[in-house]
Amino acid sequence: MRANAVVREPEIQQFWQDQQIYERLSQENPGEPFLLHDGPPYANGELHMGHALNKVLKDIINKYQLLRGRKAAYVPGWDCHGLPIEVKVLQAMKGDDRRNLSPLDLRAKAHAYALGQVDQQRQGFQRYGIWGDWEHPYLTLEPAYEAAQLEVFSQMFLKGYIYRGLKPVHWSPSSQTALAEAELEYPDGHVSPSLYAAFRVTSLPEGLRSILQDYVPDLGLAIWTTTPWTIPGNLAVAVNGAIAYALVDTGADNLAPGSKTRLPKYLIVASDLVETLAAKWDQPLAVVARIMGSALEGATYRHPLFDRDSPVVIGGDYITTESGTGLVHTAPGHGQDDFIVGQRYGLPVLCPVDERGDFTAEAGPFAGLNVLKTANTAVTDALEAAGSLILREPYPHRYPYDWRTKKPTIFRATEQWFASVDGFRAAAMAAIETVQWLPATGKTRITSMVSERSDWCISRQRSWGVPIPVFYDRETGEALINAETLAQVQAVVAEAGSDAWWSRSVAELLPESYRAEADRYRKGSDTMDVWFDSGSSWAAVAQQRNLGYPADLYLEGSDQHRGWFQSSLLTSVAVQGQAPYKTVLTHGFTLDEKGYKMSKSLGNIIAPGLVIEGGKNQKQDPPYGADVLRLWVSSVDYSNDVPFGKTILKQLADIYRKIRNTARYLLGNLHDFNPATDAVAYDQLPELDRYMLHRSTEVFEEITAAYDSYQFFRFFQAVQNFCVVDLSNFYLDIAKDRLYISSPQGFRRRSCQTVMALILENLTKAIAPVLCHMAEDIWQNLPYPVAQKSVFEAGWVTLDPQWQQPDLTEFWHPLRGLRDQSNKVLEQARTAKLMGASLGAKLQVVVPGGEFCDRLQQFNPPGLQGNGVGNGVGNGVGNGVGNGVDELRYWLMVSQVEILSDLTTIAAADYHSLTADRGVAVLPADGHKCDRCWNYSPSVGHSAEHPDLCDRCVPALAGEF
Repeated sequence: MRANAVVREPEIQQFWQDQQIYERLSQENPGEPFLLHDGPPYANGELHMGHALNKVLKDIINKYQLLRGRKAAYVPGWDCHGLPIEVKVLQAMKGDDRRNLSPLDLRAKAHAYALGQVDQQRQGFQRYGIWGDWEHPYLTLEPAYEAAQLEVFSQMFLKGYIYRGLKPVHWSPSSQTALAEAELEYPDGHVSPSLYAAFRVTSLPEGLRSILQDYVPDLGLAIWTTTPWTIPGNLAVAVNGAIAYALVDTGADNLAPGSKTRLPKYLIVASDLVETLAAKWDQPLAVVARIMGSALEGATYRHPLFDRDSPVVIGGDYITTESGTGLVHTAPGHGQDDFIVGQRYGLPVLCPVDERGDFTAEAGPFAGLNVLKTANTAVTDALEAAGSLILREPYPHRYPYDWRTKKPTIFRATEQWFASVDGFRAAAMAAIETVQWLPATGKTRITSMVSERSDWCISRQRSWGVPIPVFYDRETGEALINAETLAQVQAVVAEAGSDAWWSRSVAELLPESYRAEADRYRKGSDTMDVWFDSGSSWAAVAQQRNLGYPADLYLEGSDQHRGWFQSSLLTSVAVQGQAPYKTVLTHGFTLDEKGYKMSKSLGNIIAPGLVIEGGKNQKQDPPYGADVLRLWVSSVDYSNDVPFGKTILKQLADIYRKIRNTARYLLGNLHDFNPATDAVAYDQLPELDRYMLHRSTEVFEEITAAYDSYQFFRFFQAVQNFCVVDLSNFYLDIAKDRLYISSPQGFRRRSCQTVMALILENLTKAIAPVLCHMAEDIWQNLPYPVAQKSVFEAGWVTLDPQWQQPDLTEFWHPLRGLRDQSNKVLEQARTAKLMGASLGAKLQVVVPGGEFCDRLQQFNPPGLQGNGVGNGVGNGVGNGVGNGVDELRYWLMVSQVEILSDLTTIAAADYHSLTADRGVAVLPADGHKCDRCWNYSPSVGHSAEHPDLCDRCVPALAGEF
């Protein structure tokens, strides 16, 4: 096993490729198929630690399933359409070239750019050791994929789930397109210029006239908004019918700041907010009367900036007394709740804002102002001049931003295509119940999102994407879309790709029955939301490639509950009536070691490639190889956000080396061992060896459970402890005497090698899903013949049922505790130079009487306590003595052990350890040091032929021990 991972790992990867290991196992394994369906990363940008976390997790799962004998086919994919790629293409072009760019030219450049990004990312993923069908990935820009996506759209349309309508959507002025909720983010630190204003009441409903009519000339509705720019679109004020409202007196001389026009003397606000508003406005508010919100329905007020009267309407539960005034300024063209209320009351949808976020002529004096840059101030100033402004103040809150441009969005009513989630919401909610969500909080998240989701806006005003396959009547604007037209477009796209929508004429795209009227129609220019693209992958990949539907597993970051998990669920339920997955597993995000998000501005980004290959200064950034990166993935509880940094990396490299060095030690000591001819039968093994095999079953069963439950940190902990605590510090430490002192063919050496070979093979299989390169390297360096070329062909760990001997732990667990206690005292004696190695010591031991003490005596009969004789060379297990292995002195790695009954003797020793009922003391060993094994024994000097050797080494030289 060579240590140079930067060189050795690519060699191993080449071996896998040459031998077609993944291809053969994924197709020829005897077990059932297993499909982990890949959520497509965006084909844009360099790979980061989030990519590494995601892909390595998937690969660990797939490799484990392959080792378990299942046909785990993995088809990697990429999301190739959408705005970010368009932006990259346009940024690379000069002004004139950009302005003269046709949609087809843009699409050609975007297509080439996306494929280049795919190739770059693919190479990175393969260097991580990720197995998959890299020669045939799925790309959302491929004709076959696009056609399958159009089929999903068609089925949803024909079932009545797709419609076109004018309603407010999240609109990105910076991208000039509509956005879905999954394309929004809510960064910290946003502050809006909120305001309180008064709208003068012009009439009251009949039920309130007797109560409030006398106040009408001077009565106002107090509203609050965080988006002053929407005031020109105001068409109503909404109240909650179940909330109590108060008529308050503000004072006769109350003037609007900066205006000669007085504010209304009387205002209507929510009763529960009177004290809060009085303090905020620094204005006494005396309650004159109280009414219920339901009584206000039908009142009218005068818009302070435009010549129109508008009604007071009853809103919904979104109107509360937690903030504001309890009365909500309502602009149906600028908000979802506003739109719903407006539809109920027959209000028009006024939206005087264009695609750039500039006011149109419908906004009167504000025409041309940008709503996010200058309009808020201009509208607020106008309200102040009109005697309507009560207070302006900055208001920090969550506000939606375009997740690509990182700039604020607005609500803007436009003609868009929608998927009516209401049409299949109940089925989607039922489908959620059939899925296993890991962690369980994922179910809560997606349930909440789907239950509250408004209709899905699926149209985008971009050129790089799959077209909304609709034709429009040039005169009436009426949409032409039906089963016949959809089938024709789908067939064209399947043959020529979605470019055909732009390159071919309407006549070529229409079915035969409509071609005579082709001049009557024009093609729509909208493309589909990229979440509809990726959300159709269950049909375009899992079904189309016959990989298995529903998929066994979807695994992505926790943000995909609002993204790919949800779009996949909605499209699958709408078309097939079921979820596209059986299990959904989510992981957190990668952070630096201080818990901060990795970003260029903070300078805390560590690229996966830097971890694997190292940097220019390799002392500062040494190359660790892919397996250390993979080991990090296995070490973290990825259900939460996970830290990564150079300190963590160094710690993992140390653990990697410990595992590797353990494997090297096992390999090195099996150089002359062949299980076919040299293995010792289980029933002939010494008790130490049988205990070690039992302990290995505990460890490998724990590792198997960790893989089965996707809790890979349990694998990491189990393997680390097994290699360091069970093997290096215990079994292999004891085994040195057997391996180096016994004759090459001796029983005590061969029995140890038997156990080492069994453990090594199973350990190699157990680490293979994570440390795939190391495992393959071990397998190829096994010093004896094996039937399989690759460890992945060898299957999962093999545990003989007879190895499970839980009764052994009743003795060996306390014995290992005694050994730990002894080692501490031996270290004290070594530090004081009482002796050098532990073999220069004799231990005195006191343990409580009972079965454990009896067993210690059994493995430490009188003939072995001090004179070094009577240790036998037989191979039977019997009572444990006589095989040259099961002796207390060997286990404790000293030359002699005396078991005493009185703690007084222990306490009198210079170096000792005492607890309530047990003790250990260290004394110099009896006899002389054997030049060969370094044990001390009175028998040294008894052999005339070998006067410097003990009575154990003399027969060993003769091949008898």
